[in-house]
Amino acid sequence: MIRIRFRTGRGGKRRLSTRILANQLLILALTGLIGFVLFAFAQRAELDRSYEQRALAIAQTTAADPQIQQAMEYGSGGDTVQTVAERIRRASGASYVVVIDLRGVRRSHPIHALIGEPVDEPIVVRDGHPHVGTDQGATGRSANGKAPLYGRSGALVGEVSVGIPEHDVLGELWRELPTFGLYAATATALGAAAASLLARRLKRTTFGLELEEIAGLLQDREAMLHGIREGVVAFDPDGRITVVNDEARRLLGLGTALGRLMEEVLPDGRLRRALDGTLTGTDVSVLTDDHCLAVNRMPVTLHGHELGAVVTVRDRTELVGLLRELDSVRGLTDALRAQQHEFTNRMHTLAGLLDIGEHQSAYEYAIETARSGQALTEAVRCHIGNPLMVGLIVAKTTVAAERGVRIVLTDDSALGADPPHLRRLLTIVGNLLDNAIDATADAAPVDGGRRIRLTLTEGDKLIVVRVADNGPGVAPGTSQSIFEDGWSTRPERGIARRGLGLALVHRLVQRHGGTITVSEGPGADFTVVLPLPDPAPARQDALFTAASPMGGEG
Repeated sequence: MIRIRFRTGRGGKRRLSTRILANQLLILALTGLIGFVLFAFAQRAELDRSYEQRALAIAQTTAADPQIQQAMEYGSGGDTVQTVAERIRRASGASYVVVIDLRGVRRSHPIHALIGEPVDEPIVVRDGHPHVGTDQGATGRSANGKAPLYGRSGALVGEVSVGIPEHDVLGELWRELPTFGLYAATATALGAAAASLLARRLKRTTFGLELEEIAGLLQDREAMLHGIREGVVAFDPDGRITVVNDEARRLLGLGTALGRLMEEVLPDGRLRRALDGTLTGTDVSVLTDDHCLAVNRMPVTLHGHELGAVVTVRDRTELVGLLRELDSVRGLTDALRAQQHEFTNRMHTLAGLLDIGEHQSAYEYAIETARSGQALTEAVRCHIGNPLMVGLIVAKTTVAAERGVRIVLTDDSALGADPPHLRRLLTIVGNLLDNAIDATADAAPVDGGRRIRLTLTEGDKLIVVRVADNGPGVAPGTSQSIFEDGWSTRPERGIARRGLGLALVHRLVQRHGGTITVSEGPGADFTVVLPLPDPAPARQDALFTAASPMGGEG
């Protein structure tokens, strides 16, 4: 059994893995950078919100101070508002703490010159709710919080606006970014290690081939699979079809079979057993309705592991047809040789009679010889009306007589001049007689001599062919297997395959709705029944018609 083994090359060992690793590292670096930038913006927004809430808390604390509430409601205390606001600003680290009355006039400010000056924006806390945001004020950009200021009586008397410098927010951001950068670098390093392992595994999976080599192999494979005149079918370890080329689809009739098991696409039979490996050997012969195939199955292994199998299918229909035609010519030659031998013997006898002067005896012998030569043909014509069938039976009888076997056409035989299934009948009768002659001629002599009985009857609904011999017969338990492709008890003859004759007969009979049976034990008895009328013209394919009246295989 031939085994296919893959060998991995060493050239360019790291080229593919390096390219894969470089691409993956680039992707990791880009995604890490993008993630870092997005995190920075997200963290900046989060810090802005945090500092705005901090500024709002300072503003609310300022608005809750009793001194400021009393001074703002009753207008007393002089610089009390400025003093308290500055104390809170310095204690909280805010950029500014500004108290504004309802007219929009500043009552406190870090810049003394702005105290008593109106603000540019309207008072937003008139709705009684706090407000936050980013403010570009006189002290610079800052996170801002504004809280409503109520007097001691509970009336709204103003607004407290607090700002925290922007550089505090950026400083907090810069203090957090290195930690995240460390996380991003760690993740990138782990990703690089995983990418390196993945690249090595991909390298092993592709048998060390580079991308360009893989693409070239794919193109070569497609061109080869669909260009060769042999069918190719590949299976994975589970027996599923992974590859099937156009020729295999044509020869096997698989259709859409990729990914399916053999039992899902072909019925049980010799063909399926040859494809799935049940039948072993080289050039396993398989007959289908249209082709005679030679099937070879080769397992595929890599480092001791089964990867599946590859099956090649060759169409031997034309070759088998030529071989069967050659057998026909050989049979015709044997028949002519037998007749020439018999004719020579008779001529020698006639010449001897003439030489000794027995002219009357020579004349009578010549008349008797002429009559006996026609007796066989006339005896067959009495029962068989078709000249092709008559010629077949006479020729087979002559060949059989040369090998010491006598063919007898039974008295109850009756076939018309133009019987249905004529071509099929010629193939069936020729093959069955050939098998019977081979089996009987090679057997030990029996009482009454080696004999074959042929019966051909044509009825209103059926044609019956019966061939019975007194040879060794069919072994018990083999009455069905003898009709399988390749079954034969005789050795192979060169490149010609044995075991096709009965398989052809069996397939031909079944195709047209007939039956074929055989008895077991000494003396084989084959009976073929074909229904009438013929529903369709006989097919003219080479596989079945090549078995001409003079040839057949057992």
